[in-house]
Amino acid sequence: MTDYPLPVFYSFRRCPYAMRARLALAVAETAVELREIELRDKPQAMLAMAPKGTVPVLWLANGEVIAESLDIMFWALRQRDPWRWLAADGEPDAGPLLGWNDGDFKAALDRYKYADRYPEQPALYYRRQGEAFLAELETRLNRRRFLCAERFTLADAAILPFIRQFAAVDPNWFERSPYPAVNRWLRRFTASALFASVMSKYQTWRPGAPVLIFAAEPAPPLDTFYQEA
Repeated sequence: MTDYPLPVFYSFRRCPYAMRARLALAVAETAVELREIELRDKPQAMLAMAPKGTVPVLWLANGEVIAESLDIMFWALRQRDPWRWLAADGEPDAGPLLGWNDGDFKAALDRYKYADRYPEQPALYYRRQGEAFLAELETRLNRRRFLCAERFTLADAAILPFIRQFAAVDPNWFERSPYPAVNRWLRRFTASALFASVMSKYQTWRPGAPVLIFAAEPAPPLDTFYQEA
């Protein structure tokens, strides 16, 4: 494991968990060796260190393996946090909000997106389950510009990739939905330089492939997050 001077980061571009980890790595300007995988053909090197087979996985030079996306975000931002994403981490409602996102909302999202795999209920039923979370976000975003503060923080970065995925199931409905503040928040995010910087397409990693460095450049400016969509 000590053969690698940089942390090794296994990722899948469209996975919202991997996406939020890449956001934190980019903001922290923490260089890693990126290994883009295919979920249907997971490399044995990754499975050997993280048998559950989910991404992201961060393999540190000291041999430590971090296999939870929020843990990777916290690790990266504790190295460097120029945009003070962690400053709002102490907000009393940030933790429960992230728990809701990763728990009940993610379960509803999966069933809504893959409703044919869950024929017990129609897709509309699962969408309405997810809307309880959207309604909470709408309330928050009507009170202030971002979820837990007047500026973009870790909570926004950790939740937005999942809202993006929810919106993509039926974009026309989402645009007309009773959540205009959530729509504006999502549009500002997807139009930002930061989002573009973590969504580049990479070839699937194979053993022996050239080393690919991710997040070695300075993080893009945050200004676009403060512009109205």
